[in-house]
Amino acid sequence: MINVRLQVRRAVVQDQDQLTNLVFYESNTHRHLDWHSPQEWLGSSNYWVREEDGQITGALACPEDPPHVAWIRFFGHHQYLSAPQAWSSLWNVARGEIARANIQTDIAAIVVKQWFKSLLLSSGFELKQYIVLLELKHENIRSFSAPHGIRIRPMQDADLPAVARVDLAAFGNFWHNTQNTLQKARLQCASASVAEDASGAVVGYQLSTKNPFGAHLARLGVVPEAQGRGIGSVLVSHLIQSLGASQLSKLSVNTQADNIASLSLYQKLGFVRTGEQLPVLTYSIGV
Repeated sequence: MINVRLQVRRAVVQDQDQLTNLVFYESNTHRHLDWHSPQEWLGSSNYWVREEDGQITGALACPEDPPHVAWIRFFGHHQYLSAPQAWSSLWNVARGEIARANIQTDIAAIVVKQWFKSLLLSSGFELKQYIVLLELKHENIRSFSAPHGIRIRPMQDADLPAVARVDLAAFGNFWHNTQNTLQKARLQCASASVAEDASGAVVGYQLSTKNPFGAHLARLGVVPEAQGRGIGSVLVSHLIQSLGASQLSKLSVNTQADNIASLSLYQKLGFVRTGEQLPVLTYSIGV
């Protein structure tokens, strides 16, 4: 018998309270490594809920940010449902509605939990690459001076359009943090700085957070034409000084396993790989 009381529909702002319960009180969740909470994406496209008798029993959020890249920001379900049951009902609707737009879109996820990886692989997602974790311990900290004509200063709100352009040039569209995301990140960071050249143009930036174990270099970007000049190194040195080198037990960072330039930079700075890695899975929809 068909359960006529079950529906999968677009999430609306009025769902916030029920989604909050799902986010914070259910263990069966996947959350993106994100500056936004799942609730903050309400009102954007590509956000669906599974509802039974007026109760939300599952949710899937994969808004496009940046355009044409829909990261799975949140998937969660009530405990009485199996993960495949909740996922299939939400994913079938999401995939169909995204496909009807007839625009090339990559659905993507950085996977932390094995059960979610299994769900995605069973739905046709493919491995794109791995994210690896590196750490710089206090005893390995090195100091680097700014190259000629480069000045490091705190990031301001007025810098965000330029920082967004640096980010796109440095990382490409798939990994791009939009201006809206960068603004959100800056408000949550313990340290945010930019590198500007002699003309006053922003050519690099970093965003970092503090945690009980030390600090995390969340984002480091330099425009391609300025790479190789030591700008990334001095941004990290300035970060360490601003956080207090004597009190910083360790600094962590993530990067793609196949990003040779990034790995070389971090190794030069004294970072070492921890052995931890997270798979990035993608599913392409559209022309």
